[in-house]
Amino acid sequence: MSVPPAEIVVHVCTTCRPAGGPDATEDRPGAILLRALEDALTARAAAGAPLPVRLEPVACLSVCKRPCTVAATAPDRWTYVWGDLDPATHVDEILDGLARYAASVDGIVPWRERPQIFKTGVVARIPPLPGDAPAAAE
Repeated sequence: MSVPPAEIVVHVCTTCRPAGGPDATEDRPGAILLRALEDALTARAAAGAPLPVRLEPVACLSVCKRPCTVAATAPDRWTYVWGDLDPATHVDEILDGLARYAASVDGIVPWRERPQIFKTGVVARIPPLPGDAPAAAE
């Protein structure tokens, strides 16, 4: 049985943008989502409810048809990629999903416990590297 991770790495595609979206990278929804997540994590920590999350901006997660996109991973856990995220409306839902991911045994949050955007926005679920890899359960 896995223990809660010391840290979840959340890769945020900062180049994500809808067709015809802004050219300036800092104005793209992916970059806006990164800033919104940073602010929300800081506020949670100040309120005494920190999450073990390290945000990592990435230039591309190659899910261009479903911007904004994030990927969450931790040792001995399944990795998830979610798309169709809206920085204006999904930040709290993303943090809720990440808290559930952190609290899970293997990174797999039961379907009925997932925030809605983690149900509708899932792009991929990737198994942990071989070794202590937990079996998939749904």
